[in-house]
Amino acid sequence: MHEGTVLAFDFGTRRIGVAVGEMMLGTARPLTTISAEANEARFAAIGKLIDEWRPATLVVGLPLSLDGEAREMTDRCRRFARQLEGRFRLRVVLVDERLTSTAADERLRGQGRDWHSRKATIDAEAAAILLQSHFDEYHRPSP
Repeated sequence: MHEGTVLAFDFGTRRIGVAVGEMMLGTARPLTTISAEANEARFAAIGKLIDEWRPATLVVGLPLSLDGEAREMTDRCRRFARQLEGRFRLRVVLVDERLTSTAADERLRGQGRDWHSRKATIDAEAAAILLQSHFDEYHRPSP
C-alpha cells in the first residue's frame, strides 16, 4: 500500500489547481491555484509546494471527452505529468478528471459563492475532487 502525502494537479493553460491529501486517511482538500502561465514560474511554484508538503505521489488530472476519447488537452496533461516526474523524481498517477470542473463549480455554488469567488478557487476545488476520486478508487474493497 502506498502511504504518505499526495499533491494533485488540475492542469490548465492559464491556471493549475492544486489539492493535498493523505493516502492513509483518504481525504483531499483544495490547497492553492498557480496562476503563472510561464513554465519556469509554474514549476518554481510547484517546487515550493513539493518542498513544503514532501509528497510521496503526485496525481495529475487527465481530461477526456465524455465518451472517454483523448483530446488536445489530454496530450498536454500527459506531457505535464512526464515533466513533473522528470523534474521532481516522484511517482505520478494520471486520474480521469471528466466533469471535475463542473462538480467543483456546483460545490462552490452550493456554498453560496458568487462567480468571482468561484473562479478564484474552482481549479483547486477541481483538483481536490479528482484527488478524492483517486483515494476513493484506491480504498475501494476488491470484489
